[in-house]
Amino acid sequence: MSGFVQSHDPSDELRQTLGLGRGTGRVKALVSLAAGPLSLAQLAQAIGADPSYTTIIVNELQALGLLSRTPDAHDRRKKAVKLTADGRKAVQKAQAIIARPPSPLRDLPPADLLRLQEILGQLSTRGPV
Repeated sequence: MSGFVQSHDPSDELRQTLGLGRGTGRVKALVSLAAGPLSLAQLAQAIGADPSYTTIIVNELQALGLLSRTPDAHDRRKKAVKLTADGRKAVQKAQAIIARPPSPLRDLPPADLLRLQEILGQLSTRGPV
């Protein structure tokens, strides 16, 4: 199972399509901002990175025109990070890639796909081991 998941990881396609280079932090940052602006600290927490690395990611994405930083309305020492119009387009592309099932799953006969859904449903109701 892990071999299947690893062999169909969309990370490479995301990097190539979005032109964001190596690593997944940039994609995580973009997707995390889809619901609205976040402070740098909130964004760091959302992507599971330390604030200094998050600052590097934000700087790179801002240089690409995908993010903007503005002073926080309530605390001018903080910056609100939000998507630009190009950033929202990049998020839409990323979400489409992430949501698309791998081709071997799309190619399954309907009965097999239904059975797989049933099995995954059973596994998800069991909770963590």
